[in-house]
Amino acid sequence: SRLRQEDSPPRIVEHPSDLIVSKGEPATLNCKAEGRPTPTVEWYKDGERVETDKDDPRSHRMLLPSGSLFFLRIVHGRRSKPDEGAYVCVARNYLGEAVSRNASLEVACK
Repeated sequence: SRLRQEDSPPRIVEHPSDLIVSKGEPATLNCKAEGRPTPTVEWYKDGERVETDKDDPRSHRMLLPSGSLFFLRIVHGRRSKPDEGAYVCVARNYLGEAVSRNASLEVACK
């Protein structure tokens, strides 16, 4: 397929920032990407793809239309710390992909 003049590879225009949140609180990791066609955004935590409501409607993590990752509530226990870690968002279209800066999500101890 010939490259159309208007098409452009993704670029991240808003990067996520480090967060410190309390357990049970909502949180948002921002990510905004531009490109044509509009890039799809996926999130990775510690190198593994993050499951969102797009994969499982019962998930407490929602992928917002903007590309941001919204946590309904931060899940954090002694044995299980599914939300804490280093996140990146990856925007892709047929011309390539763009990776955001790393953002760490840390759960504050009471």
